[in-house]
Amino acid sequence: MALVNILHMTTGHEDSSYAKNSLLQETVIQKAIPCLNHTIKGIASRDIFLDGCFKIADLGCGSSRNTLLVASNIIDIVIEVCKENNHKPPQFQVCLNDLFGNDFNNLFKLLPEFYAKLKREKGENVGPCIVSAVPGSFYGRLFPDKSLHLVHSSFSVHWLSQVPEGIENNTLNIYPAKTSPPNVFQAYAKQFRIDFTNFLKLRSKEIVRGGCMILTFLGRSIADPTCDDNCSLWEQLAQSLQDMVKEGLVRESNLNSFNLPLYCPCVDEVRDAIKNEGSFSLDNLTVFQVNWDPQDTDYTNTNDSIDLGQKHGRNTAKHIRAVTEPLLTSHFGNSINVVALFKKFEKHLAEHLANKKTRYFNILISLTKSE
Repeated sequence: MALVNILHMTTGHEDSSYAKNSLLQETVIQKAIPCLNHTIKGIASRDIFLDGCFKIADLGCGSSRNTLLVASNIIDIVIEVCKENNHKPPQFQVCLNDLFGNDFNNLFKLLPEFYAKLKREKGENVGPCIVSAVPGSFYGRLFPDKSLHLVHSSFSVHWLSQVPEGIENNTLNIYPAKTSPPNVFQAYAKQFRIDFTNFLKLRSKEIVRGGCMILTFLGRSIADPTCDDNCSLWEQLAQSLQDMVKEGLVRESNLNSFNLPLYCPCVDEVRDAIKNEGSFSLDNLTVFQVNWDPQDTDYTNTNDSIDLGQKHGRNTAKHIRAVTEPLLTSHFGNSINVVALFKKFEKHLAEHLANKKTRYFNILISLTKSE
């Protein structure tokens, strides 16, 4: 089945749903606010939306409250910028994009509260705000030519359009790992270059001249693709699947044919792709790290105690399950015991964090349409 039809977060409101396990994404969104503020001020200085309609697209928006948190943050900043420049706030058009399996119904149910809060807090200080859904892959065209002022995407661009080709020899792994053959790393890097270049090219058609993009996505801190930044997380999940193979709960052939459509680039790969594509100028690139467990606010210790490791392992496993369960059940079938798999994953994570508190490495970039 095509990836575009099966890649989505776990729907609903159950304990394992994305709606209940998106604190990590919220943390990342909040860290991007200073960049949003600076970028929107830059757009305002070019007078391309003042007194008109400010058109926003949130790509890979997901289905939790975080989606409307992004819209709220952008609207707050735009209103403040207009106040500073003695301008009347514009109208707002907010386009929420994700793949077809996204739980848009959950987002729609949040809209009455969103509109009521906007009216309560802003009153006459804000023009009409129209929110709409635009389902489809951001590796295809989504909007008319020169129709957007700001594109935002958080924790989405690291997802590829497809699993790279020619990696059948990545046996017992589900991602480029320390034991993967060299061609696996090359195939993943190539697929990222193709996809990210295509993403930039398509958005350059949809964004007005002087408009901007703010993208936050998983990356890695050094060029070595086997570094621990995110590689070790997926090695723990692969080990959990291997445990199930040994217990006869999963077929080895099914594990060998499963690879994640995900890539965490290094900074140089991102810079090179932007430069080579040529439609955008890179205004800012920053990096930051967050703990695997978003509820873990300890950034001093480099490892956890056994008790803390178990707690943080459990929270991390719930977050990863909310992101990967649809992919896993699509590939392995409904016969896979997802609860048992993530219990094993939780145990491996706890053991890992007790020895080394590995963190997600994130890349945040702001781009301006230059042509």
